[in-house]
Amino acid sequence: MKLEPNIADPDGLYEALVNAHAGLSDQESAALNARLIFLLANQIGEPTILYDCIDNALRLMHKNSERGG
Repeated sequence: MKLEPNIADPDGLYEALVNAHAGLSDQESAALNARLIFLLANQIGEPTILYDCIDNALRLMHKNSERGG
């Protein structure tokens, strides 16, 4: 699993994500995120990597919430 930045244009990706959510309700935004996650997971395909990503995302979320962020 890659933990170092590996996106050629992170600002462009962020802008595309923000634009994709523009005008969506919270429910539609959550549905878009779920569909995007499954499409990206399908691109990765390797279960071990996917489970590691889930574990790391949870760990980082808990770490950030402990810091108040």
